[in-house]
Formats: sequence, structure tokens, C-alpha cells
Amino acid sequence: MTLLQILAASGAAVAVLAASTLLLPRQVHVERQALIDADARAVLALAASGEGYQRFNPYRSTDPDLSITLFGPASGVGSGFHFAGKDGKGSQTVAAITGDAVHYQIDLGPMGKPLQTIRAEPKDGGAHVTWSMQADMGFNPIGRVMGLFMDRMVGPTFERGLANLQTAA
Repeated sequence: MTLLQILAASGAAVAVLAASTLLLPRQVHVERQALIDADARAVLALAASGEGYQRFNPYRSTDPDLSITLFGPASGVGSGFHFAGKDGKGSQTVAAITGDAVHYQIDLGPMGKPLQTIRAEPKDGGAHVTWSMQADMGFNPIGRVMGLFMDRMVGPTFERGLANLQTAA
């Protein structure tokens, strides 16, 4: 084989590999649930406030140097915080509040803009809380591959947050 043939074969192999990643799921969903011994409205009140969220923020317990800067109103749509720590930097803003859920827009810069929701429904004298994230991995082949591992990467963080929420609420 000539050098040109080797280069052409290598280029074709890389192109096929990159194209095959587009067959991986574009949308990623991560979700965890827990029964919290608290009133669902109290859970939602904490979740709807940038300051309240800090009482159960799962990253605070694993990153003592996490920097948090609150912004916007004390609670409700627009309430949020900027963060910078060992797992990255960005912002989280309350984007919407529905009857039983608080929806957040997360901005991780070049890492993406996932949507996150904390839903709390009354159940057995407490609250059934669902913490979920939806992310669009786009057409980036590396993002699509990372999407395969997102549940294992983010799921334990949501579990820690739900445990923190049990204590905070």
C-alpha cells in the first residue's frame, strides 16, 4: 500500500466513525425520585429560590471551594445563581414555575444548556420529588458519546441533592 492509500483509508475510517456517532441519541434524559418527609409546597418554595436552592445544592457537599453568586429576585422566575467550582462554571436560573414544578435553565457555556426540573407532588404525608434533566447533545459526535454516560455522571448528583433536600425541607 502506498502512503496515499493508507491516508485515504484512515480518513475514510475516521469519517465512518464520526458519522456513526450521529446514530446515537441526540436527546438525553436523567431522572431520580425520592419520597421526602416535607410538604410539597415547602420543597417547591426552596427550589424556586436561588438562596433556598443552596440549602440542598448537591455540589456544595462535594466542593468546599464552590463559589456561588446569587442574582435576580429572591424567589420566582429570574431567581438564580452563578457558580464556579471543580466541576465547572456557569449559571442556573429559575425559568418557569408550574403548579407542581420548578424549571431551570442551566448555562454551562460551551458544555451546553440543559433544562432541569424539580417536581414535588403531595404523597403519603410528604412529597414525591422528581429531579430531572433534559439535554440536547446536538450534532457534536463527542457530545453524543458523552450522552451515553450522562445518567451515570449526573444521576448520583441528583440522588445527593434529594438526600440534602430531605434534610433541608
